[in-house]
Amino acid sequence: MTQESDLDSTVRMRVRSLRQARGWSLDSLAERAFLSPSTLSRIETGHRRISLDQLMALARALGTSLDQLVETVSDDDVVIRPQRDEQRGLTTWVLNRGSGPAGITVARMRITDEARGPGADQLGVHPGKDWFTVLSGTITLILGERAIRVETGQAAEFSTMVPHAIKAHGGPAEILCILDHDGRRTHLHSPA
Repeated sequence: MTQESDLDSTVRMRVRSLRQARGWSLDSLAERAFLSPSTLSRIETGHRRISLDQLMALARALGTSLDQLVETVSDDDVVIRPQRDEQRGLTTWVLNRGSGPAGITVARMRITDEARGPGADQLGVHPGKDWFTVLSGTITLILGERAIRVETGQAAEFSTMVPHAIKAHGGPAEILCILDHDGRRTHLHSPA
């Protein structure tokens, strides 16, 4: 199978799956996309080539973008592998590949050493806000002169213009955090 026919097949499957997920009949989607039901049926089954105009009308009717309908996604490696930083006592799983909405990054972090953690050696400052929830253990959030304990099931949100650090308290802890562009660069030490 060629790359073009793979993409064609993927687009047809996406159109059919999105239609079915919305509980729409062929007639319902055809009406919304200004196509005849028989044309839509032939498009979905591969008995008719999809024109750009039809593809745009279908994307609009399905509430998606043309880019999303034709996007090629590799599922070669769907496993998110941890990144270990032994020096900082930190293991990180970046849960969204690429940049999320508005440049947001979602990450799970396991902090194994009380004396370490993201920025624990020194208090960091950067523009924006950070948000995290504690999945297990207890975290000490240092904000300037204050040390705030955040327990399992609790969450914290704070301005990152306040000098801050995150440490495990009383043993390993895991957090789920949402970081903006500056937070990702600062806490995950990844390229901007």
